[in-house]
Amino acid sequence: MSYRHLFGPVPSRRLGISLGIDLVPLKTCSYNCVYCECGPTTALTTERKEYVPTGDVIAELRSYLSTSPRLDYVTFAGSGEPTLHTGIGEIIRTVKSEFPAYRVAVLTNGSLLPDPAVRRALLDADLVVPTLNAVSDTPFWKICRPHRSLSAEAHIDGLVTFRNEFRGEIWLEVFIVPGVNDDDAEIGKIAAAVREIRPDRVQLNTLDRPGAAAWVRPADRPTLDHIASLITAAPVDIVGDLPSRAEIDSFHQESADTILALVRRRPCTLDDLTHATGMHRNEVGKYLQYLLENHLVEAKREGRGIFFLSVS
Repeated sequence: MSYRHLFGPVPSRRLGISLGIDLVPLKTCSYNCVYCECGPTTALTTERKEYVPTGDVIAELRSYLSTSPRLDYVTFAGSGEPTLHTGIGEIIRTVKSEFPAYRVAVLTNGSLLPDPAVRRALLDADLVVPTLNAVSDTPFWKICRPHRSLSAEAHIDGLVTFRNEFRGEIWLEVFIVPGVNDDDAEIGKIAAAVREIRPDRVQLNTLDRPGAAAWVRPADRPTLDHIASLITAAPVDIVGDLPSRAEIDSFHQESADTILALVRRRPCTLDDLTHATGMHRNEVGKYLQYLLENHLVEAKREGRGIFFLSVS
């Protein structure tokens, strides 16, 4: 069958072989993060509803998982914030009850965790990867550009409460934006929040593909190493140290070659490549990142968006 809500498996440096589930239209989110590789948020909202039919998502999962594919995770991610979908809990429970061999991961900005209904919906997941980019108001608003109803304080309270209720693993992502949240004072506050939240791991990340705002730059390695040394309450992974996507079994060289061939013909945006290949934008993005890391393509911001072009 043709899948509208599943994508991949995607070669993920963090999750290995990951089947993606996309529950919201592009780009529906409670944040409009300056670094987001999906681009600017077009529907900034905290309204939870059934953005796509829950029954359709479950039918696709039953069809795909019944073939017993080799996967490390079934992962809720994609075009926006997955916890905005009111059926996420039912979908997680279906996977865990009907296909218990598969681990379920949820990639979330964590902004809706103050809501008890959202926390309950995620309880059957195996892994939740929420984001915490700032504790102080100024960097929180500058980086996350959230819906007006949200706050950094409530975000942290939601994470602490969820940790007390959730029995699975929590990997807390901290995304570093130089000049905004990388000074020792803010990192000290983040480190204190990590002690309070008690995640199983902290994943320290920075820009590796052009984000929504042109001014955002990646943090350099000495900065990331210094920040990692200040966060002592949980093991810290620097995402750049994780295995190359080319070392992951779900990596398909022919997919990377197809994308490279397209950009060699003419510069393409992420949307251009998505339409041309028929792949999900997140899947295209993973291969683009591999090509960028290996200096086979480069990114250039133009009036119509970010274009990828061949280096050679």
